Amino acid sequence: MGHSVFLADLVHDACTVDWKIGRDEDGNPIWDSKAYLDHCLNFSGRTFDVVLLWTALDYLPEPLVTPVVGHLFAAMNPGAQVLAFFHTRTQGEETVNCRFHITPGDDVEVQLAQPFPIQRAFTNRSIERLFAGWSGHKQFLAKDSVSEVIITR
Repeated sequence: MGHSVFLADLVHDACTVDWKIGRDEDGNPIWDSKAYLDHCLNFSGRTFDVVLLWTALDYLPEPLVTPVVGHLFAAMNPGAQVLAFFHTRTQGEETVNCRFHITPGDDVEVQLAQPFPIQRAFTNRSIERLFAGWSGHKQFLAKDSVSEVIITR
């Protein structure tokens, strides 16, 4: 049908490789977000109409979140959409890192992934700020302390 599919485990690659390349004058680590994006999200010039982001941004180290969102924006066609889920709290059974897989039926398969700690719980306002350059978004409160967001490029 001409679909282009790209799968990446952004959290695993962000948390198992040291993407730090030094420290700034205050001693804070400097992250090589370009190398991370080249390694994890090299689309070879392909563009996309749909991105299923799941809860990945909740687990990424802070310096990689904004570059990932910007990279996705650049790789998506105008009017394309992202379906993302965000945890509404940072503790509890629901915050365990999982991978999600679409099945041939109507179900989504959930698999436990490596137990990387959740880094943050995005608020509605922080999601709005993160996707401020996009044309719009709709947020829904889902069950299990998760917020579902559809973002349009």
